[in-house]
Amino acid sequence: MPGRDSNPLAQSEDPNRPTELPVGDYDVAVFENRFPSLVLHPEEPDCVEGVMSKPALGRCEVIVFSSDPEKSLWMLPVDHIALVLEVLADRTVEMAASGISYVLPFENRGTEMGVTLHHPHAQIYGYGFVPAEMRRAGAALSLHKEKCAEDLVVRLAQDERATRKRLVAEADHAVAFVPPFARFPYETWLVPLRPGADLINLTGPERTDLAWLLKEALQRLDRLWGVPMPYLMTVNQAPSDATGHPEWTLRIEIWPTRRSREKLKFLAGTELAAGVFASDVLPETAAAQLRAVRCE
Repeated sequence: MPGRDSNPLAQSEDPNRPTELPVGDYDVAVFENRFPSLVLHPEEPDCVEGVMSKPALGRCEVIVFSSDPEKSLWMLPVDHIALVLEVLADRTVEMAASGISYVLPFENRGTEMGVTLHHPHAQIYGYGFVPAEMRRAGAALSLHKEKCAEDLVVRLAQDERATRKRLVAEADHAVAFVPPFARFPYETWLVPLRPGADLINLTGPERTDLAWLLKEALQRLDRLWGVPMPYLMTVNQAPSDATGHPEWTLRIEIWPTRRSREKLKFLAGTELAAGVFASDVLPETAAAQLRAVRCE
């Protein structure tokens, strides 16, 4: 496990101690994960009697937000964050072209989330199948569209913008809000106001607005109690196939894992065993507290 004085994501300067990145200027860097959970050409798994198994088909990449090891994602300029989203869209296109069924960019932030590489970065998992969680979400979105003739995620975003009860921040083309069914205290969603299945579908102004909202939302979480907020951030896109998925709209979910300045939110009996989340704060209260945070 690398220590604070060791940065495998820094640029290589000593040929005897190479890192993942060569010397040179860059804004955003992407490379294959050296220890991938999924690979494009997996070996057949060992047969275990009574157990169905398949090869771990997929791809795993690392995306480094910038060359500065001290700047979290929200500390970067809006146009740089927009570039990060554009790079993720490019990787989605490339992975889909290589036969990947689902592309999931995500960031684990903080040692509380198990992070051992402290240079700010995210990961991109490309699955050779559509994960069960995404299949369930797709089925629910399809059912709502069939019954109500509308996009569920966009409708939720529009309602939150209209009522403003759980709104955190808004832009012309997207909004950030605490969902009414939040599972984590201060959970925040970022959603475009126009239906669109994935990052590829975003227009330039939509991408810029999402970048600005990311900067706002993550900054507010860090400044809520004046300590860095550990979180999981996921970019939830439609499956990467040819159907277009008109039922699906891109959403970015941020799951903070701190419920107060001194206490973390641990998943325990009711959450893990029953899937019933016990919230420590009402979504309306969480949104109001986040709105009250002063940002740069």
